[in-house]
Amino acid sequence: MKTLLLAGGLGTRLRPLTENLPKPMAPIANRPWLEHLITYLRDQGINQFVIASHHCSDVIKNYFGDGKRFGVDIEYSDETHQMGTAGAIKNAERFLKERFLVVNADIVHLPNLIPLLEFHEQSGGIATIALTEVDDPSSYGVVQLDDSSRILRFVEKPRREEAPSNLINAGLYILEPEVMRYIPAGREVSIERETFPTLIQKSKNVYGKISSGYWFDMGTPERYRKIHWDVLENRNPLPTRGNQVQPGVWLGKDTKIGSGVRFIPPVLIGDNVEVGDQSVIGPFAVIGDHCHIGSKVHFSNSILWDQSSISDNIRVNNSIMAYKTFLNEGKVYDNLILNQYERVMQA
Repeated sequence: MKTLLLAGGLGTRLRPLTENLPKPMAPIANRPWLEHLITYLRDQGINQFVIASHHCSDVIKNYFGDGKRFGVDIEYSDETHQMGTAGAIKNAERFLKERFLVVNADIVHLPNLIPLLEFHEQSGGIATIALTEVDDPSSYGVVQLDDSSRILRFVEKPRREEAPSNLINAGLYILEPEVMRYIPAGREVSIERETFPTLIQKSKNVYGKISSGYWFDMGTPERYRKIHWDVLENRNPLPTRGNQVQPGVWLGKDTKIGSGVRFIPPVLIGDNVEVGDQSVIGPFAVIGDHCHIGSKVHFSNSILWDQSSISDNIRVNNSIMAYKTFLNEGKVYDNLILNQYERVMQA
């Protein structure tokens, strides 16, 4: 079965981090989320992928190529303009001639596929939508099911007290090729607002199935940080690379730690990192590969991407810093969202 990964969005809520990066390529635990997703699905038996890309698509292509390095086959469906979720599916129609899986690649979702696939096979529907339960559905598209798990209607961002359920679209679909007949070509189309309601209106059986496994929308800086903290506290089962040198502290290969450095768990540090003397790292600190941390640095509640440098006597808290960030000496940085792209453009 082929899997279409929807990776063409602009990631506007994560700007400036996504100015020059597709949102699914944002690192989680020092690896791009899209890499985590592909290898996770590969380990469940999926080895053929189509990536629908638009914003900074070359970043994805240059990283994954044909997929052989990751033990999979990858093809690309390029979008010349924003297509929407269903428009992206229609645009990739030439790759999808049999039953296929669609995954919204900018949601951190680690589903157990076998129950979803078995349910779809048994239901005989044209589409099965993976669902997840949330405490407050008012920010999402909510579904109403009948007793056979057939979807009766969608309610987009209802008031909490008016929501027909707490089940929302998890951004994963199993679709039959017949669905393509109901998606107009050449324009932006939303699968949530247009395609699924059309299928329901035409009495095509669309089913919903609760998906087990971790699910979280990483669309904002606050949510992006929360996903990392879930990894560090083992609520998110994504793997962490490195050796656990003390409870809750992971260090990568060839990492050099100066004298008097104090780690306050949880902490994750990548490969080839230098941490200067008397620095305090943590709690809740993620530092990418090939980074340099100066002496007497305090780094907490923050995420630093690869190839970045922090000078001596700097305090960083509650911040996210993108690739190749450089922070000057002797300053306090709090609630900072910084992208090297933005700094270069200003210069």
